[in-house]
Amino acid sequence: MLHLETASNITKRTAAPGINVQKLPTILKKEILDFINQFVDFDADSFKIVETSSRLNIEFIEEKIDCFINLRKVNDIRFLNKFFETVNEKLNNKGIFIGCVETIEDRKQRIFNKHHPIVAVPFYAIDFVYKRIFPKFKLTKKLYFSITQGKNRVLSKAETLGRLVSCGFEIIEYNEIKGLLYFVCRKKSEPLFDLNPSYGPLFKMKRVGRNGKMIYVYKVRTMHPYAEYMQKFIYDIYGTTDGVKFDNDFRVTSWGRFMRRIWIDELPQLVNLVKGELKIVGVRPLSMHKFSIYPPHLQKKRVKYKPGLIPPTYVEIPKSVEEMMSIEEKYLDAYEKNPFVTDWKYFWRALNNILFKRVRSS
Repeated sequence: MLHLETASNITKRTAAPGINVQKLPTILKKEILDFINQFVDFDADSFKIVETSSRLNIEFIEEKIDCFINLRKVNDIRFLNKFFETVNEKLNNKGIFIGCVETIEDRKQRIFNKHHPIVAVPFYAIDFVYKRIFPKFKLTKKLYFSITQGKNRVLSKAETLGRLVSCGFEIIEYNEIKGLLYFVCRKKSEPLFDLNPSYGPLFKMKRVGRNGKMIYVYKVRTMHPYAEYMQKFIYDIYGTTDGVKFDNDFRVTSWGRFMRRIWIDELPQLVNLVKGELKIVGVRPLSMHKFSIYPPHLQKKRVKYKPGLIPPTYVEIPKSVEEMMSIEEKYLDAYEKNPFVTDWKYFWRALNNILFKRVRSS
């Protein structure tokens, strides 16, 4: 166990070259130490404690280690995925990585605690546009990073954790401590090296189509970037209510919830309809993770036909995963016997529910 009185000596002998270790003992407050001590055996594990925003400092580590702790918030790291990938490379299999981030919510609270609302509201709005939106668009990205060098960027909890998963880590725990979100993750695999992450308002999702072929379904973004990598984590932790959407899904943005209520997010799927990848009525196209949850016989039925824009779950509203599967199987059995009549009936019943019963993608 790492104690306050030994923090100085330990950080000096475990810090990578070029790190200012003098600051570390002052940062290692009791709450942070208590949190870290739950996951690291400092007497047995090989570990490094650093405070850095540069992956070059990590590359000085010559041997594989069991645990890497970075006390610098990841908001200050410009090439964030490269940083996480380098940490992954230096860790032993199942090695632990502990770090921290100031999330959008933490940042907002800090600004409003520091300033009067008259000042805080416009300041937060400008800060959000400049440090959250500018880094995401090609036209402003280069300008932003040339000015800021990537320091103090705005990051959401979903994006930070999603980036970690995409870089080969699985999330073990996270906790709010002194205005920062501290995360603990374990090396699970090699990084995916995603060279084309989706940031913009329009994006495409990889889904299982007809005959098991993978298709890309277009949507208006309603989730934070890298949210797609968090799907299994969210499912394991929170589960679902209706078999379609997750409870307590922090990946969905506030404006995303609004767009889902008025169906704006679904409109780009008309492109898939024109391309012949979707039909108007049909089972919802699923990610590989959700598809893997289905029993084999229903998987086979699903891939026999094109997925649809309007799912049968808009006709009969499921209250569980099992009900959702039963509704879909009922539709697929009817469609196999009489395709046109089945889709005609389901279309009008779904439209009635959408218009008059306020059924929505939530």
